[in-house]
Amino acid sequence: MEDIPNSPDRELVDAVLANRPGAFERLVREYQGLCWHIIHRMVRHPEDARELCQDTFLRVHQCLHQYRYESALKSWIGRVAYTIALRHLQHKRIPLLENTEDGDDYALVENIGDGFDLEAACADAETTQHLHAAIEALPPLQRTVLTLYYLEEITIPEIARITGLASGTIKSHLFRSRLRLRGALEARTGVAA
Repeated sequence: MEDIPNSPDRELVDAVLANRPGAFERLVREYQGLCWHIIHRMVRHPEDARELCQDTFLRVHQCLHQYRYESALKSWIGRVAYTIALRHLQHKRIPLLENTEDGDDYALVENIGDGFDLEAACADAETTQHLHAAIEALPPLQRTVLTLYYLEEITIPEIARITGLASGTIKSHLFRSRLRLRGALEARTGVAA
């Protein structure tokens, strides 16, 4: 990201670092949804997620002076949240992904769409309920990538900065997640998605 002297990120960071009244609270309000989506999708336990969100903002407050404007503040804070959630999962020995027999097919999905329209799948309440159940059944990393891409509307390059994963890996996770969601919806509703 180009370092623009009067960017909103710079203004907010400068205000927080200067201990201006309400500045850190504004930062928390602006990014708490992002942190919740990342952490809750990874750990799935609301109590743990709340605690880890607090840990995230404590870490952001402690380390904000290290932010160098090399990426959007949103990506930097997302990376902090992701790292905290990742450490929590590692501590609990919860795998990020399920073991699969198929090899790495990242190159195959790089430019291939699967035809699955996630928004169209949410057309009615019953389908939405089935979709949410199917998303919850995904492994933590796939749930998180899917959430960042569709709910937070974060671009693949930004997700790469947050997670440290290659863009092709993220595309592969999105592709596989959509395939699993399609299969789950077809199995539950009996209708091809």
